[in-house]
Amino acid sequence: MISVNWLTYIWATNNGHVVEAALGYYITPLLIIAFGVVLLREKLRPLQWVAVSIAAIGVLILTLDYGRLPWVGITLALSWGTYGLVKKKLGLGALDGLALETLISLIPYGFYLLYLGRQGTGQFGHAPLLTILLISAGAITAIPLLLFNGSANRLPYSTIGLLQYITPSLQFAIGVWVRHEDMPTARWVGFIVIWFALIALGTDLVRSSRTVDNRIA
Repeated sequence: MISVNWLTYIWATNNGHVVEAALGYYITPLLIIAFGVVLLREKLRPLQWVAVSIAAIGVLILTLDYGRLPWVGITLALSWGTYGLVKKKLGLGALDGLALETLISLIPYGFYLLYLGRQGTGQFGHAPLLTILLISAGAITAIPLLLFNGSANRLPYSTIGLLQYITPSLQFAIGVWVRHEDMPTARWVGFIVIWFALIALGTDLVRSSRTVDNRIA
């Protein structure tokens, strides 16, 4: 699941679909919340329901604006949501789980890298700056994943889903102001609606008396 998510996201970012990828990660928390409520029997507070409902409207507006089924977004949402659910059910330690899935991924990706090397098309080690960026990409990927693995065992799954609206907001900013992707009026409306959902969520988190044991965290 994490491999499907990574490969889809890499393709999207290299083919002018950063904003659509952001849409996928806006859908992801909705799916995670659905998993948490339906499969794990978790409960949401009233203001959290309001936030989810508003966000769902925003996602619907964005989907209609594209005029097609957003395959990139759906693939990203399903793969990441399912990955997180599996991590939650397994209950492994953050480092243990990450080590196991990395070892599993090493088999196909390792052979692919060897293939690229034999074909003379591999990029690692050829240019100093590119090599540094490739190494840094590994660390930038592993650290948040390690933190996510730890949080999946410590926080309610629905809470994890709500907090993940931070990621697509950053992706949206990159897509619009760094990559300069097209943003028609309807698309702006959809994202503005989702930002209202974020305001509702933030208000709930401030008001909530629910706390996590910092000793466990």
